[in-house]
Amino acid sequence: MNDASVVADKLLQVNAVKLSPASPFTWASGWKSPIYCDNRKVLSFPYIRDYIKSEMCNVIFERFPQAELLAGVATAGIAWGAMAADQLKLPYIYVRPKPKEHGLGNQVEGYYEKGQKVVVVEDLVSTGKSSLQVVDVLKELELEVVGMVSIFTYGFPVATEMFEKSSLQYYSLTDYPTLIELAVKKGIVAPDQLDVMMNWRDSPSTWSGAK
Repeated sequence: MNDASVVADKLLQVNAVKLSPASPFTWASGWKSPIYCDNRKVLSFPYIRDYIKSEMCNVIFERFPQAELLAGVATAGIAWGAMAADQLKLPYIYVRPKPKEHGLGNQVEGYYEKGQKVVVVEDLVSTGKSSLQVVDVLKELELEVVGMVSIFTYGFPVATEMFEKSSLQYYSLTDYPTLIELAVKKGIVAPDQLDVMMNWRDSPSTWSGAK
């Protein structure tokens, strides 16, 4: 297996990803989905956590050797960003969805300097909208965002388009097609459900479930 398949296998091992094409999950957006991904579960399994952290560090080290700072996305990306920054011995900050309503009213926590080259660390990318909002926040602070790394992405066409428009280099350790193909090989998903699940990725807002 290549690295993306290994990471997908690790997520399946700890049930960080649940697959249910016959009884879809409902997201907060109202979308029906055959998959639910919660990478926070990985934090409870030390050896798998360490493997994924190391893979993330490898991507950052190889793809973004110019990085001077890592920025985790609250909340699920905070732990992964902190662990990667510790292993790579880089400064670290994290970014909230919006400024605090008390205290100093910070949206970005940690020390940084204008002009620093920063890599954003996400756990999961869906439409890409919230991830790129974090990029905008950092740019407004005059930080130079050189790229983004995530553990998992659904690979929605809308996300691909948004990242292309932003000209931001983005890498994910694994993705939806890799995970679904592996799930079929492992017998978690029936072969006749493969097309249905891939159709969801292509049009998640209109998908209504397996027939």
